Amino acid sequence: MSGVMIVTGGSQGIGAATARLAAARGYKVALSYRSGAQHAADVLAEIRAAGGEAIAVQADAADEAATVALFEAVDRAFGPVTALVNNAGITGPIRKLDAVDAAMLGEVMDLNVVGCFIALREAVKRMATDRGGAGGAIVNLSSRASEIGGANEFVHYAASKGAIDSFTVGAARELGPRGIRVNAVNPGMIETEIHAKAGDAGRTTRAIPVIPLGRVGTADEVAKVILWLLSDEAAYVTGALVPIGGGR
Repeated sequence: MSGVMIVTGGSQGIGAATARLAAARGYKVALSYRSGAQHAADVLAEIRAAGGEAIAVQADAADEAATVALFEAVDRAFGPVTALVNNAGITGPIRKLDAVDAAMLGEVMDLNVVGCFIALREAVKRMATDRGGAGGAIVNLSSRASEIGGANEFVHYAASKGAIDSFTVGAARELGPRGIRVNAVNPGMIETEIHAKAGDAGRTTRAIPVIPLGRVGTADEVAKVILWLLSDEAAYVTGALVPIGGGR
């Protein structure tokens, strides 16, 4: 594999695993981060120590100007993006739905939905064959919560990921004739730092009894599916929502 990949929110968790694997498979990788400068530096060091090429760019995915600047920085460093992993996102705190206020909901939607849309828009400007691009592939990070619903914990988050599912299907149908494939992965219980950030570090362990495979997943397992969807092996796959939830 080769090409130029942007991974938003690439300093930790699934984003970091994707950035490392992409670099190992020959991509020039740009990872963005909002506040985790040290985590981003650590990922860069790992990639470079293994012989890969990567840069890190501070950019809040919910900030349109910052996202535009991210893509421009990648243009200068590596050339036009050929693969986008729309990974940046937050759950928001664990809340029953009647305890979610407009500010909390707005923060989740701005990052998870608006941020994803703006990054995809900027990628289209560079990838679309009718705009002089060579085509490309995009993977959006959704969640099993979009189908399960997140009751009593994350209805606000689940709603944002339901929007991503719809967005993925619509974008795939619009962009297929323009040389761009768009898919989503829908991870379930994956062992990352996102659960602790939401206020419940033990959440994945408690969920094991309802997961048919009997364990939680890893960020590396999600990254492998993402890289497959971006590869030529998935050349006839677009508009897919791929569950990675151990059967749940």
